[in-house]
Amino acid sequence: MYQQFFGLREDPFRVNPDPRYLFLTPSNQEALASLAYGIRNRYGIILMTGEVGTGKTTLLHALLDGLRQARAVTAFIFNTRLSVGGLFDCLMTDFGIACESNTKSEKLSRLNHWLLDRFRAGQTAVLIVDEAQNLSVAVLEEIRLLTNLETSTEKLLQIVLSGQPELEEKLKCTQLRQLRQRITIRCRTAALSAEETQGYILKRLFIAGAEGQPIFSPEAMESVYSYSQGIPRVINILCEHALIHAFADQTCPVSAVHVAAVAKDFDLGSAESNMSPSSCEHQKNPGDWDASRGMLGDTGLSSSPTSAERAGESEQ
Repeated sequence: MYQQFFGLREDPFRVNPDPRYLFLTPSNQEALASLAYGIRNRYGIILMTGEVGTGKTTLLHALLDGLRQARAVTAFIFNTRLSVGGLFDCLMTDFGIACESNTKSEKLSRLNHWLLDRFRAGQTAVLIVDEAQNLSVAVLEEIRLLTNLETSTEKLLQIVLSGQPELEEKLKCTQLRQLRQRITIRCRTAALSAEETQGYILKRLFIAGAEGQPIFSPEAMESVYSYSQGIPRVINILCEHALIHAFADQTCPVSAVHVAAVAKDFDLGSAESNMSPSSCEHQKNPGDWDASRGMLGDTGLSSSPTSAERAGESEQ
């Protein structure tokens, strides 16, 4: 609707997790590097948590892109209101494993043989679960049991659990203490700073085709940060609708007044966020990754040597 007016090729603030729009802050670099490191070294279970809208799903899609470039085989579960049987159905379907039997034991046997074949072929099999806070205790326990599929030296299935902070609370329950003990790497996403918010907006506009005249005034971007508290999903909503307001006024650049109008429409306040700083327990210096060159390398799950690797190796 407004693209032609602002000289854009596409909508820059769509909320779908398009890896082209990945904005790698130091926080996100840390998380992505830790995920890649844990998978490459076959650590088993990796946990990523973060508040709603902080970019976890976008990071997972970027990870998936890198894994495919590295010839890994992946299963991606995003509908987490599922039973134990549903978990195995998703695994068999995503991995493309044929199994005529409907029994769990037969599916598990087929999965084990398939994973061994992939291992012998030099491939890494990865299960990624988004919105994992919605998984039942029974399904989470079944995921733990999948880590028993191993050779004498290696885990056959690498598992990434991603979810909101409620997932960490759920993992504290007594029934899941064994799963909690098998988590080898934990990382977190966080809200953007004011400076990162401006960079995020400008990058998305650039990818969408912006050039020449600024589309958002500096004051508008400051206002976006104030109302969003740096949460990418909220930034997208504010910017998308601020563009619509400015287009309706036939005004460029977008002003802080337009942003304030959107914030009022969506009942957004500027109260302080409860977001905690991002941290990765195993990774402190992930290095400067260039997303356009592939976060996981061209031929394998590689990343620059970091403190995460040294910490991980010392714990093995």
